[in-house]
Amino acid sequence: MSCLLIAMIIIFAFAVITSKVKGEESTIFGYQIKSVLSGSMEPTFQTGSIIAIKPGTEQSMYKKGDVITFRTKEEKMITHRIVEVKQAEEQQVYTTKGDNNDGVDVEPVLTQNIIGEYTGFTVPYVGYLLNFAKSKVGTAVLLIVPGVILLLYGLFSMFQAIRGIEDPKKEQST
Repeated sequence: MSCLLIAMIIIFAFAVITSKVKGEESTIFGYQIKSVLSGSMEPTFQTGSIIAIKPGTEQSMYKKGDVITFRTKEEKMITHRIVEVKQAEEQQVYTTKGDNNDGVDVEPVLTQNIIGEYTGFTVPYVGYLLNFAKSKVGTAVLLIVPGVILLLYGLFSMFQAIRGIEDPKKEQST
């Protein structure tokens, strides 16, 4: 169990470091992983979950019922369900709503603001860990803790090897 935990920490550390170095969103096998920070889409997914979204292009066409992640004018990311699709000039405009919200979102969503579509993959509570990992303290912890664990494991292995060398010598002298 501890090996699984260490492996998860290393994977998260790698994803966070890679995304920070590249200056872009972290992707795993072509899917972006997003943290759910509010309850607006419950029961579809819970606050603190992570969800996988498939990044879209400006040519992507979405339909009523699709769950999309989009960027608002304030540069905030939101994941809501499309409740209406309209044609405005030469592009589609989407009206969205959180499953747990009473009304639709005030601002319509333009195609160029859509980041991607929810794939149906969600893991509860891991979003809290991912948000921590994206913070400065979390990044430092994810770099330092695995390093210290590897250092301690190396020292332990070295002392085991030394003890294994010394034990045969003691048996020969008796």
